[in-house]
Amino acid sequence: MRWVTYVPDRVGLLEGGLIHGLPPGTRLVDLLGDLPRAGRQALDRPYEVVPLAEATLMAPIPDPPSIRDCLCFLDHKRNTDRAGGVTGDLPDVWYEIPAFYFAAPSAIGPYDDVPISPGSAWFDFELEIAAILGEGGRDLSPEEADKRIAGYTIFCDWSARDLQLLEGQLEIGQAKGKDGANTLGPWLVTPDELDGLRRDGKLALRVEARVNGRLIGGGRTDDMDWSFGEVISYASRGVDLRPGDVFGSGTVPGCCLIEHLDFYGDPAAFPGWLQDGDVVTLTAEGLGEVRQTVRASAPAIRIAPRPGRRPEPERVNPAKSVLPYTKGLHQVADGVWAWLLPDGGYGLSNAGLIAGDGASLLVDTLYDLPLTAEMLSAMRAATDRHPLTHAVFTHSNGDHTHGGTLLDDSVQIIAAEGTAHEMRTEIPPDLTTAFQVADLGPVLTPYLRPRFKGFDFAGARLRHPDRLFDRRLALDVGGREVHVLNLGPAHTEADAVVHVPDVGVLFAGDLLFTGCTPIVWKGPISNWITACDTMIGLDPAVVVPGHGPVTDVEGIRDVRGYLRHVTEQADAAHAAGLGFKEAAFGIDLGEYGEWLDAERVVVNVYRRYQELDPDLPEVDRIPLFAVMAEWHAARMG
Repeated sequence: MRWVTYVPDRVGLLEGGLIHGLPPGTRLVDLLGDLPRAGRQALDRPYEVVPLAEATLMAPIPDPPSIRDCLCFLDHKRNTDRAGGVTGDLPDVWYEIPAFYFAAPSAIGPYDDVPISPGSAWFDFELEIAAILGEGGRDLSPEEADKRIAGYTIFCDWSARDLQLLEGQLEIGQAKGKDGANTLGPWLVTPDELDGLRRDGKLALRVEARVNGRLIGGGRTDDMDWSFGEVISYASRGVDLRPGDVFGSGTVPGCCLIEHLDFYGDPAAFPGWLQDGDVVTLTAEGLGEVRQTVRASAPAIRIAPRPGRRPEPERVNPAKSVLPYTKGLHQVADGVWAWLLPDGGYGLSNAGLIAGDGASLLVDTLYDLPLTAEMLSAMRAATDRHPLTHAVFTHSNGDHTHGGTLLDDSVQIIAAEGTAHEMRTEIPPDLTTAFQVADLGPVLTPYLRPRFKGFDFAGARLRHPDRLFDRRLALDVGGREVHVLNLGPAHTEADAVVHVPDVGVLFAGDLLFTGCTPIVWKGPISNWITACDTMIGLDPAVVVPGHGPVTDVEGIRDVRGYLRHVTEQADAAHAAGLGFKEAAFGIDLGEYGEWLDAERVVVNVYRRYQELDPDLPEVDRIPLFAVMAEWHAARMG
């Protein structure tokens, strides 16, 4: 038998494409103890007969007494550990007792929209099957427990992985990371219907999970390490189970997104977390199919944190500015504006707008969608008269590209070939949330979280460039000549500047930091120094840096001086036989020591050491961030 609950809160037996409904007020949970008798009533004396195609299905048990989600497939646990960089076998306890947690005791229907958990950028699904008890019991053996199962259904445990990761550090169990939604459906199938799909006593159902038609994973349910009988038996110890209690199997290995994440290997290959409009389709042999659309939800209501660790000192950018250094849109010349985000630290980048006659060009976007939306709204007074036709990404870093998600398809995005290449290998925008929620140790965690906590990476998907260039490109923006020059590699693989010669304005991207320390992710440093000379040679009257206050050529000379100083100090330390870390910790920064984020000298010394010794092993960004955190902690005392 296949039982359904349908709008308006009716129950019926599905047979031959028709629902044979029982009288109003009947609940499936009340019938579970004797479904054969209820089935005969539905067929012999139906209250109504409704074609399945005309019915709106609800969860078979919309409000179960309880939902226990189990972890019957240990490969799922192994795969999720591997995604987080944890290797090796599971602790012995996973082989001693079956794991489960209590989920919110409510369910949504098989075709209902699913709201993303507020505040989550890592929304995921988990394809499971569920066993629903028809008879309660206490202190059951596995054999007794198995006989009390009234039926099976598809179960989807919707998960906010970032909230789950953060809350896991409390070490008291699941909370909002697993509190968003639970899908049951499309119907409850009695065990006798599945007798031909068993192997060695286990259900052997083929399952598949797809997102927007793309196969994410598939498998078989007979790969369970713990049977339903065993987990129900364990749950019944000293507890009275009730009819309608739901037991999820846990994720069939491969049938969720997180198992396909290789954060420490190739994160760019990750298919991406669920976002507004994504359609998730889950199928299970003998049980049917659920198909649901993911929808954005309202922003999370913020709760102020309690005082904890010693707060970071107030950050003040020390650089002089040719105009007030305040958040927002500032006109720097006729038809040219700069968008500034103090204090210029991590993610707090600048952007710009250049307007011609009936057209305009955007220089970079911002780190997340709310910041970019705010900027584009402020620019609307100009772009309504001079619509955006072009955008230039000066380089690949997310604080200059993530906001591209919001640009209209009619806007042509331009970037250097090296920028396009790096964007294909950069960490996807939403994975940056790891800096906000992951436990990266006692030194790195308190360093990264304050610097990244204010950003909202939900909804951002990289929009890749439409037009590429190599070294130089001349653009006509509504009759206005604009020059785009690739002066990299330096900060990144390609670093473009945008020059507006008729008013002497230069948008320098991250080739220029003012009042905050530049960071040489790519190098060589000598090339960056040459880029500074080229920018000075343009003789701009106004220079908009990638980070920090608006400046003039003196700001460029300051960065050039810093790079030369670090080079000299690193060369001397290398000649003295010091390792790069020892050199970075012992460097005399002189006047540059007051710049924000001075710890970036760690990366800069490392890059210089690589230039001096090409055989120096490559170090990934996370370990470099860890050394920067050490440097910062040592300086803070």
